[in-house]
Amino acid sequence: MNLRTPEPIRGEIRNWKILVVDDTLDNLMVARAALNHFGVQVQTATSGEEGLKLARELKPTLILLDIKMPKMSGWDVLRAIREDQALANTLVIAITAYAMETDREEVLAAGFDGYISKPFDLFTFVAEVERIALQCMSH
Repeated sequence: MNLRTPEPIRGEIRNWKILVVDDTLDNLMVARAALNHFGVQVQTATSGEEGLKLARELKPTLILLDIKMPKMSGWDVLRAIREDQALANTLVIAITAYAMETDREEVLAAGFDGYISKPFDLFTFVAEVERIALQCMSH
């Protein structure tokens, strides 16, 4: 049997508040479980509207945002975040099933700080979130 352990993290992520916005409950549960494993404070929202409301209330360190959601898409949520002075500098990482290289370029050009494709690899997800966030913070 091949037992895998989660990739190690640097540890800064443990002090962050992360908001995960996704309309698929399985994705929310996986992301929350992976982040909770490392002691991260996690809030979740199941719609763009709820995610934007929570972002304004919580002022999270980082938002993991699904792109394809009904009513208010991740594109719309990102636009509202970037237009809100209190949230404009919040790190926002797209989480999406779109996995083509052109999709990644479009996501970054739209103003997302990073991109993680779904389905998540439970064993590398948190390390990838931290890597993208720290890379953005160092620029």
